[in-house]
Amino acid sequence: MTNSKRRRGLTVASALLGGVLVLSACSSGGDADGGDGKDTSQAKVDEAAAKKTSEAQIKITPKDGSDNASINNSAAVTVSKGTLTEVTMTTAEGTAVEGQISADKKSWKPSAQLERSTTYKLKATAKDSAGRAAHENASFTTVSPANSFIGNFSPEDGSTVGVGYPVSINFDKAITNKAAVQKGITVTSSGGQEVVCHWFNANRMDCRPEEYWQENSTVTLKLALDGVEGASGVFGVQQKTVTFKIGRNQVSYVDAQSKQMKVTRNGKTIKTIPISAGSPDNKTYEGQMVMSEKFKETRMNGATVGFTDDDGKGEYDIKDVPHAIRLTNSGTFVHGNYWGAKSIFGSVNTSHGCVGLSDTKGANDKGTAGYWFYTNSILGDVVVVQNTGDKTVAPDNGLNGWNMDWAQWKAGSAV
Repeated sequence: MTNSKRRRGLTVASALLGGVLVLSACSSGGDADGGDGKDTSQAKVDEAAAKKTSEAQIKITPKDGSDNASINNSAAVTVSKGTLTEVTMTTAEGTAVEGQISADKKSWKPSAQLERSTTYKLKATAKDSAGRAAHENASFTTVSPANSFIGNFSPEDGSTVGVGYPVSINFDKAITNKAAVQKGITVTSSGGQEVVCHWFNANRMDCRPEEYWQENSTVTLKLALDGVEGASGVFGVQQKTVTFKIGRNQVSYVDAQSKQMKVTRNGKTIKTIPISAGSPDNKTYEGQMVMSEKFKETRMNGATVGFTDDDGKGEYDIKDVPHAIRLTNSGTFVHGNYWGAKSIFGSVNTSHGCVGLSDTKGANDKGTAGYWFYTNSILGDVVVVQNTGDKTVAPDNGLNGWNMDWAQWKAGSAV
């Protein structure tokens, strides 16, 4: 064989061998579907990968696994590039929590405030413009009572009170970060009066204007304390707006020397009532005192306020004192007196520190001074006691911060 023939023979052999190798590399040895009409595993994967997932993006707050979550602003569900189709929320025990999807189907929130120290589970489903579904789940735990604080406030929302009633807030935990808490509380008056808050201690803050509230005005208290750290690891949970009305301006003046009480309304005297104030041994506090409670009848036991006999029992124990109006936390009242002689009123001071008015047992005699004063007074009315010879009532003994001048009052603000 010549050299040229030999080269042509090698070339053909190489081409044939190469063809076999190519077939071996590109062929499975059968049809593309395996010859039996069924998809292979790789084909299924390719098919799934080819499908586009939903464009809807769901966001749940707080994040999954959160603790110390807000009871007001938690459990918010929102969606972008889609609309919500279903949201369910339950406690860890399975109790359903009511909620509502917004009109535009872009958000959801619970219908009521959540409970403290409770674990909640959220499930949300949304769809995009092509109808493809997206899902999201989350679980979180709300702040515990041990790690939260609330402020118990007065007056009550929607009430009508006298011109002397300050906004008084008593916190259930000691507040160390007073400035942060005070910044979360605003008090405004429709009368335009400047209102300043004053801390009496770590648990109590009162707010008032320089002078009594303007009669017939509206006062608004806003508590924006949710998430505010009042002390280390202790957070606020309140998010609330409260309004109350100021009624007519009624201030009564008790003169222990003349033993008369002059009742004024909007600056004019409407009635003068004979009284019996504290005896020389048990003088009545002087100063401006605000009515904080009213009782048609109540029990008064001297042992509860330190007036006891040698046997430890109260110097007095009257189970049906009529028309009692509290002026201090320590036990000063204006109240009806049916057990004393009628002649003492306007003539002699005989009480253990209260201001007594002539009254009748049973609290139903409309002709008595006690009945008249009780029915013509509202919480927040002011009683100014003078000429007793005793010290001025402490500003924090009841709602009696008016006995502190404006400079002293403002000095007690934390902001």
